Amino acid sequence: MLIWYFFSLPGNLFNDPTATVIETNKGELIGAKIAIDGQWRFPEIDSVPSKFGKCIVAFEDQQFYRHPGFNPVAMAQALTENIKAGKIVRGGSTITQQIIRLSRKGKKRTYFEKLKELILATRLELRRSKEEILKLYASHAPFGGNVVGIDMAAWRYFGLPAYQLSWAESATLAVLPNAPSLIYPGKNQKVLLRKRNQLLQTLLNAKVIDSLTYQLSLQETLPQKPYLLPKIAPHLVDRLSKKYNGQRIQTTVNSTLQKQVNQIVKQHHENLKQNEVYNMAVLVIDVETRKVLSYVGNTPTDKNHQKDVDIIMANRSTGSTLKPLLYATMMDKGELLPEQLVSDVPTVIAGYNPKNFDESYSGAVPANRALARSLNVPAVRLLQEYGLQRFRDELNSFKMKGLKYSADHYGLSLIVGGAESNLWDLCKTYAGFSGTLNHYQETSSEYFTNEFVEPILIDSEKADFGKRTTRKQMYGAGSIWLTFEAMKKVNRPEGDEAWQFYDSSREIAWKTGTSFGNRDAWAIGVSQKHVVGVWIGNADGEGRPELTGLNAAAPVLFDVFNLLPNTPWFPMPYDNLAKVEVCKKSGFLSSANCIGKKMYVPLLGVRTKSCPFHQLIHLDKTKQYRVNSSCEAIANIHHVPWFVLPPLQEYFFKTNNAAYKALPPYRSDCHKEIEEKMDFIFPKSSSIVYLPKGFDGKTNEVVLKIAHKNPETRLFWYIDSRFIGTTKQFHEMPVLPKPGRHLITVLDEKGNEAKRIIEVKN
Repeated sequence: MLIWYFFSLPGNLFNDPTATVIETNKGELIGAKIAIDGQWRFPEIDSVPSKFGKCIVAFEDQQFYRHPGFNPVAMAQALTENIKAGKIVRGGSTITQQIIRLSRKGKKRTYFEKLKELILATRLELRRSKEEILKLYASHAPFGGNVVGIDMAAWRYFGLPAYQLSWAESATLAVLPNAPSLIYPGKNQKVLLRKRNQLLQTLLNAKVIDSLTYQLSLQETLPQKPYLLPKIAPHLVDRLSKKYNGQRIQTTVNSTLQKQVNQIVKQHHENLKQNEVYNMAVLVIDVETRKVLSYVGNTPTDKNHQKDVDIIMANRSTGSTLKPLLYATMMDKGELLPEQLVSDVPTVIAGYNPKNFDESYSGAVPANRALARSLNVPAVRLLQEYGLQRFRDELNSFKMKGLKYSADHYGLSLIVGGAESNLWDLCKTYAGFSGTLNHYQETSSEYFTNEFVEPILIDSEKADFGKRTTRKQMYGAGSIWLTFEAMKKVNRPEGDEAWQFYDSSREIAWKTGTSFGNRDAWAIGVSQKHVVGVWIGNADGEGRPELTGLNAAAPVLFDVFNLLPNTPWFPMPYDNLAKVEVCKKSGFLSSANCIGKKMYVPLLGVRTKSCPFHQLIHLDKTKQYRVNSSCEAIANIHHVPWFVLPPLQEYFFKTNNAAYKALPPYRSDCHKEIEEKMDFIFPKSSSIVYLPKGFDGKTNEVVLKIAHKNPETRLFWYIDSRFIGTTKQFHEMPVLPKPGRHLITVLDEKGNEAKRIIEVKN
């Protein structure tokens, strides 16, 4: 009998499925998913709220802390009353016995079953403490409908966590397990009120509450309707419920910040939907811990606009968000300097014709300014120079799940939105850059082997950055810092243009991105402490006019950053930088022919080539004409350094730089040296030209364009050796060739020649 008694009670009394409960890092409810059996049954509570504990003991079992699991006196009284009534009108069960009855799932309430419950109750008393028994009861008692347990009951009937319930509210819930149907909205109010007030009177008589508390509690109203559970991060709840089904999970989310970001998203959503843009996602990560502080997976839109889609994890066109990675790696490898001029001219590479967002060209632009302005043409040309396959292989180190195809699949469009990734992976990558700089400073110039660790959602977890090492894992701290310096200079959205003039202004490295067809608008910002990522668009992929990273996503980014503590800018990582002299105008390493300035570059930057754009030219004594030994005595020649760009770059560069001086012409009596004089603007090399048609259906002419060092020079145009015309000043020639391949030849007055083969199609 003793052996049977010892093993009579199961190790786990309750095996019912529970709801998935997601909380903040401080235990505040974010949201929950109902249990698979359709019951709102939260996982067992850690402790019973003090007020509710006193109320339930006073109402159900006043001798709870004295009896061994059953109360003989109460049982005798109940037996007597039931015999007199001829039916069961009163129970004598203790809280411990009720737990046993709840765990046995609907056994008949006979005296024989009562005896079983009594024996099992004594066994439970020997196994568990009184506090643990009370927790079992509070976690599994029915509270009306499909509500089980005090935690869910407090939210359903009062919209509060259980520990915040008042005495009146606790008393109301304490009487429900005895008669759960009393809570039905709009019914049984008098009976429920009477039971609640009787319990409050009992608490007053027992001196658990004072008379003032009693009087105030009597004035409180009963619940009139059920409350909805909080839904401050529904997409995060959905995501975690798949992995932690039926568990109570404390996340890293900061409740206050999450609610504030929700409000920002709601406000911008109201404006954006006027342009038929319905979806948005925002992610905030703490760089030091890599914990997610805010997770907004979508806007409060409707099902017609995919409100349930978690955009944070959705792969979308990256736009320009990968450009900083290319910029950083080329500097890190010593193949680019921060202010080095890069080409920004009309370009066709293997049939691919990249264009800047505004379809304009600068001719030549400093690399850091090209990044700040997010110019597409320089980025594509730099990627070709660096190597598409080489860069694609490096991207594997960041473990972006959307990047799953080969370099050939993406082509050079990889750098301007041809690839896909998601907000989670992009923010993780930017956080890794920020963390690299922070750790480099904190560890006296050391790195960690696992800097690009996954962001953390579970509060009890810690980021594993790996081991400390003197070897960089991806990019050195110097190249990252210089990349962030360039990103800090991006023009801010309307209303925040003069940020740098304020002492309290936030220094943020940030990047926008806009995909082809205005389908995706990105903005990702980095400070020492935080990474904020924003995506805006339509989940179904529909593009909308004026949906750009700068116009749509950037304002949200800065609104969110304004909620976060301001932090100082990243310290310069001197140990990973070298001070060199570069040409002021070109940004290349200085030569004898240019005026230099000192600046910091990555360590391998000292290996880059010296400036190719500064030449030593020879002028006569008037300094108006170029000369050489064929027409001027060497003693009379003046040697002057001159900044010279190739013709096509010069054509666009001088329209944006009034200070640019073209090379002076040769004096008429001099023998001219061979030099590059002109280049095609249109058509581009090996391009296909489609003849446009007007509204009347007639085929219109196509206009050929060329750039010449000396616009005043006359140019002679030929198609397949057939002369078609002459131009001066504005070198544009309208033609209407037949479909097929044609050779375009242009000659100037000095015999310089430029040729281009094109294929014409209707």
